[in-house]
Amino acid sequence: MKWEGRRESKNVKDNRGMSSAGKTAIGGGILGIVVVLLTLFGGETGQQIAPILEQLNQGGTTEQVQTRTLSKEEVNMGSMVKVIFADTEDVWHRIFQENGKNYREPAMVLFDNQVRTQCGAATAAVGPFYCPADETVYMDLRFFEELHTRFGAEKGDFAIAYVIAHEVGHHVQTLLGTSSQVRKLQQSKSEKDANQLSVALELQADFYAGVWTKHISKYLEAKDIDIALSAAQAVGDDAIQKKVQGHVNPDSFTHGTSAQRKEWFLKGYNTGQLSEGNTFEEIQ
Repeated sequence: MKWEGRRESKNVKDNRGMSSAGKTAIGGGILGIVVVLLTLFGGETGQQIAPILEQLNQGGTTEQVQTRTLSKEEVNMGSMVKVIFADTEDVWHRIFQENGKNYREPAMVLFDNQVRTQCGAATAAVGPFYCPADETVYMDLRFFEELHTRFGAEKGDFAIAYVIAHEVGHHVQTLLGTSSQVRKLQQSKSEKDANQLSVALELQADFYAGVWTKHISKYLEAKDIDIALSAAQAVGDDAIQKKVQGHVNPDSFTHGTSAQRKEWFLKGYNTGQLSEGNTFEEIQ
């Protein structure tokens, strides 16, 4: 992705190299391993993230102190993330305006190891996530090395762009009221049916990531779409379950299969139209 020299978002707070002074906010260990498998690219805190974050939230101070200096590579990656986030702002402002709506910009926090949010506290093991309570995307950028080494995603800047666009897609769902509607529906559903609604929500966020990609296509480089599809392949429920437990349980899917995630990202990219993103149609 061509990002150098372009506008950087002012809505990104970089807390990397910082830590909370005081008692530890969250736990880790084996629970963290379970969390990353169950909530990878988690968007909605309603059924999936909130209970986990609540268990991990042990209180403590939010004062930040610097513990290390960022490397040149980390500083460079931070600049790239700010450009990508700025691109999401520009695109979604334009799309909302075209549809007679106002877009409210989300925030982003970059962190190391652990973070406190209005949805609770979380470790980096949760993976990138969006908290609707404070309308903020949270990311530990070292996640992307694990995405490559552990889950087999192709390395590249656009894997990061895809994930950011997916999480911003959840913010779009919050603004449009989709997320709250889904949470209400899930309360009266069986676990299996509630999971299907969660899958539809996640696939729509992938679709929105594709729509965003269509609108910034002039900045794309030759392999960017392939890199995004490789990331989508790696985080499909079936791919993760097969790698971790050796078998697949479709009733427990919450994010969609690798094929579905790639399909909906591509549909968004090929059409660029919000009207084409009704991922709930198949389960109605």
